[in-house]
Amino acid sequence: MYPGQPPPIYYNYAPAGHTSGLAIASMVLGIVWVYWIGSILAVIFGHVSLSQISKDETLRGKGMAIAGLVLGYVGVGTLLLIIIAAAASTS
Repeated sequence: MYPGQPPPIYYNYAPAGHTSGLAIASMVLGIVWVYWIGSILAVIFGHVSLSQISKDETLRGKGMAIAGLVLGYVGVGTLLLIIIAAAASTS
């Protein structure tokens, strides 16, 4: 090292994490409703993956889990509206 030269700078990077498989599954099932069974599974997988992501800091995919939850709840809400409309039309 030369006199007057600043010391070298070392950067500490966070370890690269991996994406939660349940978060991916939640988002995919939320997009593809598959006769509304996919919506129910998207909600379940989304809640489980958010719980896992909050406990393990190396897991990623919080945005995908939230997207799967939102799409899953939209699918479940649509299913409930169709059931109510079908019940009202038969009466």
